Amino acid sequence: MQRQWTRRDFMTTTALGAVAATANWNGFSTALAAEEYKTKLRSAFILPKVDRKRFEQLAAVGIEGVEISGWDVDVAAAREGRKIAEETGINIHSVMRGWTNFNNPNSAKADVESVKKALAAAAAFGATAILLVPCRVGNPGPKPWDFKIDFDPKTLMVKSVCEGDNAPFAEYIKLQNEATDATYRCMEELIPVAEAEGVTIGIENVWNNLWCMPNFYAAFVRSFGHERVKAYFDLGNHVKYAKTEDWLRACGKDLLVKLHIKDFKVDKSKGAGGDFVPIGKGSIDWKSVRDCIEEIGYNGWVTQEAGGYTDKSYAQIFADFFAGKPFSVQPDA
Repeated sequence: MQRQWTRRDFMTTTALGAVAATANWNGFSTALAAEEYKTKLRSAFILPKVDRKRFEQLAAVGIEGVEISGWDVDVAAAREGRKIAEETGINIHSVMRGWTNFNNPNSAKADVESVKKALAAAAAFGATAILLVPCRVGNPGPKPWDFKIDFDPKTLMVKSVCEGDNAPFAEYIKLQNEATDATYRCMEELIPVAEAEGVTIGIENVWNNLWCMPNFYAAFVRSFGHERVKAYFDLGNHVKYAKTEDWLRACGKDLLVKLHIKDFKVDKSKGAGGDFVPIGKGSIDWKSVRDCIEEIGYNGWVTQEAGGYTDKSYAQIFADFFAGKPFSVQPDA
């Protein structure tokens, strides 16, 4: 039986329509103030090590998890850390191995061994992934907004990195292709370890001047063709190259393992392309990003990697972002 609308229904709908028509939030696209999402996101902080007091502080304000950046720990210590996390109601969801130099023949072997140790520690912590930045180069290539990468979809070898004359970027193209090959060689040894440990390697390209466009980054990560190799994407790191939404859509639900959150203000007059700023003060349309996360169907962790707010304020930022609402707190510093 079809439900009959009442005058109250009509008035409520009209009021919501007025909100949608007039809302214009700082850092957000126009949308309804009260929106429910099917995708579920979880909040986390980055900590250098297991710290019971700090875990208790985070749990007290509603933060659910942490990512441990101190990856160089033995399995026994990590297991003890997991017990402390469980006792305090915190989930150690990830371990940050961070930057390696697979493209440096002098350090690649040692870096591979270090990633193995990080995978073992992550498994003992109860984490489901590690964050890995596999390579870096000093050559920046084109300006961020000029990147337009043409690459072979089968080999992932780059042909050009911008429109027009690519002769000035010949060295950069060479370094990019070498980094891709080096990562393949090292990952051949690491993927079986990740599989055995039950931990996913989340590849992040964080200001390392490599895999600098959404479709190229996604194609690179996807080319491993393994469930234990995914994309660990930072919502603020790459907005100087392309909109955050473009990166999310390029990766999609199948490729994303975890997310970081911070903000960046694009400024083409600056050599770095802009500056990192407190969340809500940059170039990212956070309501649009939240809608995009819903669109692609990502469920999982969002870990803050920025300063400027207290624990309590960050908890509110997470709540606002997850609900698609404007940020209701201001920077504390």
